[in-house]
Amino acid sequence: MKRKFAGVGVALVTPFTKDKAVDYKGLDQLVNHVIGGGVDYLVVLGTTGESVTLNKEEKNKVVAQVIKSNEGRLPVVIGIGGNNTYELIETMKDTDFTGIDAILSASPMYNKPTQEGIYQHYKALAKVAPRPIILYNVPGRTASNMSPETTVRLANDFKNIIGIKEASGSLEQAMKIYQGMPADFYLISGDDALAFPFVASGGEGVISVVANALPKTFSNAIHLTLNNDTKAAKKEHYRVFDIINMLFEEGNPGGVKAALQILGVCGADVRLPLWPISDGLYNSLSKALTPFK
Repeated sequence: MKRKFAGVGVALVTPFTKDKAVDYKGLDQLVNHVIGGGVDYLVVLGTTGESVTLNKEEKNKVVAQVIKSNEGRLPVVIGIGGNNTYELIETMKDTDFTGIDAILSASPMYNKPTQEGIYQHYKALAKVAPRPIILYNVPGRTASNMSPETTVRLANDFKNIIGIKEASGSLEQAMKIYQGMPADFYLISGDDALAFPFVASGGEGVISVVANALPKTFSNAIHLTLNNDTKAAKKEHYRVFDIINMLFEEGNPGGVKAALQILGVCGADVRLPLWPISDGLYNSLSKALTPFK
């Protein structure tokens, strides 16, 4: 039987209108698009969702819309992260978790804590979290790397820390986690381009950006890999590999939002300080997506 957070989770974008208001109709279309494409669970209010540009009221409405559009079809993970541990504790106490299955929480950014500081941060969150926690290591954004040893320590010490979205870009780091983690711990890729070898090396799936735009093809690649059909998985992986790199060429989520606009799912608008991708990249992306239209 497939586990709840195995396979493909999609880090949902937050669509905006031309005047930068949240586009709830576009969000509904997006949720149905990715579910129809075969993803396994939804992640709302992550980095790709531009959560740092949303106010509290908007965050609540975005979560409510995703839960409404989902209609109970897939598990839902909410992003709750930051670099003020005590503020996060209060946020968890104040959040309505109805319809939410787990919390994705990024390692603190900017502060650059030690490994012991990272451990104590998550320990404090684990004590109050009303849902299981999925760790998120993304040193390219946080400026500090959560070591495999810290991840394994947290995984073994707290039953409600159930997995990690590992986005260090290091397969070696993922393998070290795999060697020391409990058998029921979720090892999840945070890099679309590395998801195929990551899963082949022992990972259980990916929390994906490209799955917003191309849920069917990318989900096929991951599901085939999980089923040990690496020949077929490799074919699907390389169908989208160049597109994945294009999506991140001028930043995320500008690239994937452009792809969603090209495919007619929702608009490409982002909020400052992010900026839309260049015309040249947009045109190249449009050409690359032609087989998927």
